[in-house]
Amino acid sequence: MKFVATCIGIWALVLQTIAPATQPNIVLVFIDDMGWSDFSCFGDVDAATPNIDLMAAEGVRFEQFYVNSPICSPSRTAISTGQYPQRWRISSYLNNRKDNDRRGMAQWLDPNAPMLARSLQQAGYATGHFGKWHMGGQRDVNEAPWITEYGFDESLTNFEGMGPKLLPLTLKPGQTEPGRIWDRAEILGEGYRWMQRSEITSGFVDAALPFIDRAVAAKKPFYVNLWPDDVHSPYWPPVESWGDGSKRRLYLSVLESMDKQFGKLFDRIRNDEQLRENTLILICSDNGPEPGAGRAGPFRGFKAQLYEGGIRSPLIAWGPGIVKKQNHVDGDSVFSAIDLAPTLLTLTNTPFPKGVSYDGEPLVETLLGNGGSRQAPIFFRRPPDRDKFYGDEDLPDLAVRSGKWKLLCEYDGSEPELYDLKRDVSESNNVAEQHTDLVNELTHSLLQWHLSLPPDNGPQL
Repeated sequence: MKFVATCIGIWALVLQTIAPATQPNIVLVFIDDMGWSDFSCFGDVDAATPNIDLMAAEGVRFEQFYVNSPICSPSRTAISTGQYPQRWRISSYLNNRKDNDRRGMAQWLDPNAPMLARSLQQAGYATGHFGKWHMGGQRDVNEAPWITEYGFDESLTNFEGMGPKLLPLTLKPGQTEPGRIWDRAEILGEGYRWMQRSEITSGFVDAALPFIDRAVAAKKPFYVNLWPDDVHSPYWPPVESWGDGSKRRLYLSVLESMDKQFGKLFDRIRNDEQLRENTLILICSDNGPEPGAGRAGPFRGFKAQLYEGGIRSPLIAWGPGIVKKQNHVDGDSVFSAIDLAPTLLTLTNTPFPKGVSYDGEPLVETLLGNGGSRQAPIFFRRPPDRDKFYGDEDLPDLAVRSGKWKLLCEYDGSEPELYDLKRDVSESNNVAEQHTDLVNELTHSLLQWHLSLPPDNGPQL
């Protein structure tokens, strides 16, 4: 690990010398529970996502980008810190206090974690979080730190975070009075406002736009998280788009409505010459889809599973003045969400926080469209409460992606599954018995990683 940290430090110094002299603006759009192929530009013929498709046509689409957990809270922790979420004892979704304890998890992300937002804030950025948080402050956990204690100047969230929030009203066709869900979220502090669930993404966009305008007026670069509740269940699209009311139809309607609501944000930046030339927009999903809702293209598995469908995410990088290719598909570069923090710090000429060793690697040229993969493998541990899920009675506990190979196994290294993802993206042909030396090598490194991190209660549940 010391060798890896040293290499990362050297690369950071090298890349900082070639990064742009200016400080580009960054917008990170992190969608909730969306499948790899759900954007129409990634292959879905059932959905229309023209606003996102336009960003892809003017940028780069990455086909081998991974998030670092197949479930919400740890995935968000990884993309925020550049470190594996297990380091911070967040390995599944944060729930009520008793359930967090039962699963051996923290109640919230430690504010001392190396937040990307805090590093950028210290470098002069205006920093704002608009959308779902889910890294502390939910249900009966009402003393968690506010989002602004993690390096954000301003925040607006949903029922799973501390600070001002938008809470969802629900409406079905034929109803005249809306219902409420998560109404106990009012106990999480002042500043809440109720609005139609189908419009909440617009609520977050409408808060982000004046924040951007103020940053521009102050001549400050900005970093914005735009993290919608969409397309997480339960599905509440506009009443006129319910169709037959099936799970799939409701999901697609929410997806299409979300895309439409993003349009105002994308147009604000695309149509402003200064912002267009100096803003990087990243669009991805926090994990895979629920069965019967979103789709993961050719990949096996769903949300909460370590198969590709649970952890491989679409990624679009847009920035005509920054990204070096347009309408480009990168099907080869293998990297993950933990790589984004060190990459964006390097791109923006922002010093790395002292004493921090990132698990991610700075991959500026990769993100800008020139290819290249991370050097170290990508390791995964399943959520402790997801050994049995979606009808599978014994899901793999651990996984590693190394080069073209993917290994999955149990906590003790037993029951190995080995897949050649260059030939077998659907993980349907287990070749572990034909490559015993490779299985032993990957298992050894995977178990070393697993045992080096704080444990959760997965083996006991």
